Amino acid sequence: MPVSTSATASGLCAFIDAAPSPFHVCRTVATELQARGFTELAESRPWPAARGRHYVIRGGSLVAWADADDAEVTGPFRVLGAHTDSPNLRVKQHPDLAVAGWQLVGLEPYGGAWLNSWLDRELGVSGRLSVHDGGTVTEHLVRIDEPLLRVPQLAIHLSEDRKGVSLDPQRHVNAVWGVGGEPQSFLAYVAEHADVDPDAVLGWELMTHDLAPSRLVGRELDLVSAPRLDNQGTCYAGLHAFLAALDQPGNPTPVLAMFDHEEVGSQSDRGAQSGLLTAVLERIVLARGGDRADYLAALAGSLVASGDMAHATHPNYPDRHEPAHRIEINGGPVLKVNQNLRYATDATGAGAFALACAQAGVPMQRYVHRADLPCGSTIGPMTAARTGISTVDVGAPQLAMHSARELMGAADVRSYAAALAAFLTPATAGR
Repeated sequence: MPVSTSATASGLCAFIDAAPSPFHVCRTVATELQARGFTELAESRPWPAARGRHYVIRGGSLVAWADADDAEVTGPFRVLGAHTDSPNLRVKQHPDLAVAGWQLVGLEPYGGAWLNSWLDRELGVSGRLSVHDGGTVTEHLVRIDEPLLRVPQLAIHLSEDRKGVSLDPQRHVNAVWGVGGEPQSFLAYVAEHADVDPDAVLGWELMTHDLAPSRLVGRELDLVSAPRLDNQGTCYAGLHAFLAALDQPGNPTPVLAMFDHEEVGSQSDRGAQSGLLTAVLERIVLARGGDRADYLAALAGSLVASGDMAHATHPNYPDRHEPAHRIEINGGPVLKVNQNLRYATDATGAGAFALACAQAGVPMQRYVHRADLPCGSTIGPMTAARTGISTVDVGAPQLAMHSARELMGAADVRSYAAALAAFLTPATAGR
């Protein structure tokens, strides 16, 4: 029986435009969760013994769950994993530069950004500030949706062979934001827009974002053109799948886990290699009245779907893809398999996701990377290793991964969310 969700292509566009940074992703998701009766818990405080709908936020990461009253102490979890970060250009600690009469902001590439795609775009700034406020340190989200920065391309007449230049991440991605003599304080400008005293700013995580709005494109408006599809496409689909699972009793406990820092290896206090997910899962079991042994038993029966975007077959570069594994836009969710475990999928996980797609009434595609090209990875292998939970890597197909602007199919938004919802609510559970 098909699983219905409220995910739409236009809804994805609105979600992405509301969330230019991982911190804004978490705030956007938290707002949706609160509307469905979820309450935020602080990791540093005791958690309520009563079961219910809760979430925690650690920086740019969020974990949400809905523990039903009838869930057994050792009852399993079904976890949807995603990541909140995307490749971009981030602000350096001493950003103020003056070169050849230009005012510049020093930027540093983050997460394998495809640098040429960031040239000659109007860029805004978003992130968070750490502020000294009356003896305490507080966090302030900031977002400037003004055409503040631009990284200019070199004129073709100045290149050595008129075939372009190889971009140096140290020298060629600083942004212009004015002209004149002495460098101006970029941080003071950002602080004023956040309505805080510039002298009180102690630290910051600031990044650029493309100001062109997300939109449906193509002859039939059957494509989504947007920044950060990798991996906000999964954040949006995963959120709607998770919310759809709330109305399906008798299933494993649904968990939504969205991690920051996947694009740089996940080795941080809030990345997939941290103890965030395992700590939350254990505290859920403890709140049920269980102990460590019960927690380990619950993990043994659980399953994770590591959701990340997948490579659609590129029409201009079909030779870069495995010939026997063509992936089509608007062709349905993608099961990702790599024999060298760049993806975590095994036969058990593949079977679970194939059943989920069948339950949702959507087709499933199978992706294998060319053996002679290096394969990217996901949070899947590290989540499996960190938790010991069987994990399957899945995604939705797209083009231009890691570019400032990416492309996916409009129909794939709903089918991806429907498959993820079915994964959370397996037809055999509780039947």
